Amino acid sequence: MKMKVIIHEAEEGGYWAEVPSLPGCATQGETIEELQTNIHEAIAGYLEAREENIKVDRHTRVLEIAV
Repeated sequence: MKMKVIIHEAEEGGYWAEVPSLPGCATQGETIEELQTNIHEAIAGYLEAREENIKVDRHTRVLEIAV
């Protein structure tokens, strides 16, 4: 899966990033390398948290796919 990440220079130094397709998913880093690590963690955490809210009963199934 590929996602677009918008990177901004922070006024106080460093960078911050947001993922437009995942509202509220954002992070920061002092360097681009740190920011890349942090945004991967932020996306993984965001998606994991959304999965925890899935309601499943005996009439439903969950199918996991890779895109």
